[in-house]
Amino acid sequence: MSLTKLTEAVSIRQQINSLERRLASLFTGGGSSAPSAPTSSRGSRQRKPMSAATRAKLAAAARARWAQRKGTAPAKAPAKKTGGLTAAGRKKLSDAMKARWAARRRAAKR
Repeated sequence: MSLTKLTEAVSIRQQINSLERRLASLFTGGGSSAPSAPTSSRGSRQRKPMSAATRAKLAAAARARWAQRKGTAPAKAPAKKTGGLTAAGRKKLSDAMKARWAARRRAAKR
């Protein structure tokens, strides 16, 4: 690599850094063009506080994962079946379908 290419690369890098600072100042509201220290992406973000209930759920899930990994997982209760149709709901759907089919048959005869 020649010296001219190296100096050109350094110049381009400086221009990029300058443009990045200007772009960042547009979004942060700061007008200074002084170089800022690079910030890490993980440290600059603030976290929302977690409720005690959420922390308890996460801890219970972690304990269950560790117990499963160690082979001492407690027996889980079978999941309660939710939803489904009642007999009345099933009859209502059946009647609606029969009415729809009858309407189709009447329309097809015309």
